[in-house]
Amino acid sequence: MESQNEKNSYVIKTAEFLTSAGSKKEYPDGTLPEIAFAGRSNVGKSTLINCLVNRKKLVKTSNTPGRTQRINFFEVNNLLRFVDLPGYGYAKVSKKMRAEWEKMIEDYLLTRSNLCCLVWIMDIRRDVAEFEHNFALWLGQNKINYINVLTKADKLSKTKQIAQRKKIASKLNFDEDLFLTASGIKGTGREKVWGKILKYAGVLND
Repeated sequence: MESQNEKNSYVIKTAEFLTSAGSKKEYPDGTLPEIAFAGRSNVGKSTLINCLVNRKKLVKTSNTPGRTQRINFFEVNNLLRFVDLPGYGYAKVSKKMRAEWEKMIEDYLLTRSNLCCLVWIMDIRRDVAEFEHNFALWLGQNKINYINVLTKADKLSKTKQIAQRKKIASKLNFDEDLFLTASGIKGTGREKVWGKILKYAGVLND
């Protein structure tokens, strides 16, 4: 169980929606460090972001996969930005739409100069999909800094969490110590994720 001090390891004073973009020309100006969030559709990305900023509805959550269709920018404490990328791997849309989402994600990750790192989210209950394995290779090839977060940890017992973490790491050929486990619903893992984010963003903790 996390203590109150741990849950408040990074004090959120302000967190607000900034803008939504469908292409580079719509990105917001400025040089604030940006932390992007990506994961397969319905992985709990919005819930995790809301947990990190201590807001219930900053990012709209939905049980319908594929809800996020544009790149959404949020400013936190006037010091950094969270960038919510469209979910990938959602099959119930046209190939054209999936291709547009993939291009949108790749363009942002490859061209945004103030991107500090990507928070790559995976559902701890699910097996590694082929597109997730390919995404891991792509991130490595393009030398993009990223933080591995396994969400929805509250859905499994501690024993099953450990087993799934080991299994996922093995499938991706990663060191299992690289994976952080978290629950956006329960707030567990929040301080560890923030610790990594602050390190990459170069922002001092309050």
